[in-house]
Amino acid sequence: MDRAQKQELVTSLNGVFADAGVIVVSHYKGLTVSEMTDLRCQMAEAGATLKVAKNSLVKIALEGTPASGISDLFVGPTVIAYSDDPVAAPRIAAKFAKSNEKLVLLGGVMGETMLDVDGVKALAALPSLDELRGKIVGLVNAPATKVAGVLQAPAGQLARVMGAYASKSEAA
Repeated sequence: MDRAQKQELVTSLNGVFADAGVIVVSHYKGLTVSEMTDLRCQMAEAGATLKVAKNSLVKIALEGTPASGISDLFVGPTVIAYSDDPVAAPRIAAKFAKSNEKLVLLGGVMGETMLDVDGVKALAALPSLDELRGKIVGLVNAPATKVAGVLQAPAGQLARVMGAYASKSEAA
């Protein structure tokens, strides 16, 4: 990698660290290429990105960003997972780490809040934005359905009473 490519990577990572909703840092020592590819695919499906970069370049890119507190995590073979959705990257990383002990979560950052391993796992347990939106729509929609059912009940009862009187008068 020549100097221009390194500068481009640092600039790109600096933008990621400044704008990403959440960043998760993990050790990946011992992962095979196929396991890494599988992890990348899972991240991409969830709307997150996985990136391996040289630690010295990452530390340079962290300078002046809200995520600069995680620079101590970049020792050894590290991988960065990030997403705009605060749940996507931690969820996939924690799920993969649970099934594969070679991926070790180190911590991360959300905005200016530094996360330890337990913080990353707590974020992973939260529902995603789409799930929360679905729940809110369901909660807003439920009372309207109940009101419509209550309003229709008296009309239905009145129709049954009229039907009963009509059949009673025909029988007589």
